[in-house]
Amino acid sequence: MSFLDVQSLSVRYGGIRAVRDVDIRVEEGETVALIGANGAGKSSMLNAISGLLDHGGHVYFDGANLTTQPVFERVRCGISLVPEGRGVFGRLTVEENLLMGAYLGSSRQDQESDLCRMYEFFPRLKERRRQTGGTLSGGEQQMLAIGRALMARPKLLLLDEPSMGLAPIMVEKIFEVIRGVSKTGVTILLVEQNARLALESSQRAYVMESGELSMTDESRSLLQSPKVRASYLGEAD
Repeated sequence: MSFLDVQSLSVRYGGIRAVRDVDIRVEEGETVALIGANGAGKSSMLNAISGLLDHGGHVYFDGANLTTQPVFERVRCGISLVPEGRGVFGRLTVEENLLMGAYLGSSRQDQESDLCRMYEFFPRLKERRRQTGGTLSGGEQQMLAIGRALMARPKLLLLDEPSMGLAPIMVEKIFEVIRGVSKTGVTILLVEQNARLALESSQRAYVMESGELSMTDESRSLLQSPKVRASYLGEAD
């Protein structure tokens, strides 16, 4: 069994079946991308894996069956989600937002150590640690959302559209951090609207269409696929 093994996962919104019996596997230490058009079901996949959505099928992680486990148990097992839209606490300071990521019980000493590590990853957050989250720029809020997730010391980091709404220079900074996190051994499942960037930043990838997987391969192979190039990279045959 893989580090993350998702079997026949399905998600419904009322009568709409957003995800249809999808199987995904992620090996420990991998960065795997999930690409596709808007509305393909990518975010629903991440939200179901993290426990935010009720789902059919099975979720196995690090040898445990998490299928019926609530969000906090999945976090305790080592899964952290950086949601689409960032979801920072606007009235809390940067530092308070980061500490919310460690709410499951790490010691004060560990929290201080992890805060120092986040400030090394994100020097800009250290400069703004007393500033409220709602007053940060979009890029700074994305840094804060990633830092908050990392404060939980995840084994698996779920990233949902980390580049959305950001200027190109900030997108590059965010992906520098993502690549740095990957080098520390954290496993990553990445949903990203910029398909080229997602494929260039991952080892393997899945292509999702209308709630189902249409392709899967090594990312470098998908970058050369005529279908992917035409549909997701904006290149004609």
